[in-house]
Amino acid sequence: MRAPCHSRPRQRGQATTEFAVLPLALVPIFIAVPLIGKYIDMNQAAEQASRYVAFEAAARNTSSSWKTDAEIAVEVRRRFFSNSDAPVKTNDVAGDFAANRNPVWTDHAGNPLIAKFEDDVGVASATQDYNAIAATALYRGELGLSNSNLYTGNVTVKMADIAGFQPFDQIGLSTSRKTVLLADAWTARDNASIRSRIEGSVLMYPIGPLKGLIDPLGTLPPLLYDPGFTVGDFDWDVVPCDRIVGGC
Repeated sequence: MRAPCHSRPRQRGQATTEFAVLPLALVPIFIAVPLIGKYIDMNQAAEQASRYVAFEAAARNTSSSWKTDAEIAVEVRRRFFSNSDAPVKTNDVAGDFAANRNPVWTDHAGNPLIAKFEDDVGVASATQDYNAIAATALYRGELGLSNSNLYTGNVTVKMADIAGFQPFDQIGLSTSRKTVLLADAWTARDNASIRSRIEGSVLMYPIGPLKGLIDPLGTLPPLLYDPGFTVGDFDWDVVPCDRIVGGC
C-alpha cells in the first residue's frame, strides 16, 4: 500500500521576495539613525555656543569692550559649528566650503547639514536688571554697582532639508538653545576697589568725612588724646586675631 500524496503549497521565490522587500524598510532606518545622531550633536553644539554667548555678554558689558550680536555670531559659527580643529583667531570667519565645515555634519549624500553659516546660525543676547538682593537698590549708587546683571545668550541653528528622503526633505528642522547667567552685582576687581567703594560712600562709611578732623588729634600729647585712635588705619587683608583659632 502506498501512502497518500499530500500536496504542498508552492514557495518558490519567497526568499527572493523577502530579500527585495526588506531593504525597503531597513535602508531608511540605516540612514535615519546616523542622521538623528548628527542632529543631536548639532543640538549639543548649540547648547555650548549659548553658554559662550551668555558669558561673553557678562564679561563684555561695558561701552569700551561691548560685543554686538553680529560680532559674537561670527565667533560662534567659526568656533562651534566649523571644523573641530579651527584655530581661535580674532575676526576669523567660517566659510561655506569643505575646509571650514564639520565633516561629520553631512547627510547620506555628503551634503552639509548647515547650508550657509551666515543664514543658518543665528545669535541673540540680552541684558536685564535682576536684583536678587533687596539692598542692592539702596546701595547701588553708593557702591557703583552695575544696574544690569542678568545675561541671556540664545543660539539658533537651522538644519538643511534632506533631498529625496521623506519626511526630512521638507521638515524645516531647527534647534534653539538658551543660557541665562545671573552675575553677582556686588563683585569688584580687587580689595582696593572694594575699599575705595566703601570708604567713598557716606552711607556705608559715615565716619569717613570725620577723618580729616580726627586724625590731626593724634598729634596731641597722649594725656589729652589717644594717638592710637585713627580713622581707617587698618589692613583690609588682615584677619582679626580673635577670629583665628588660637589667636590672641
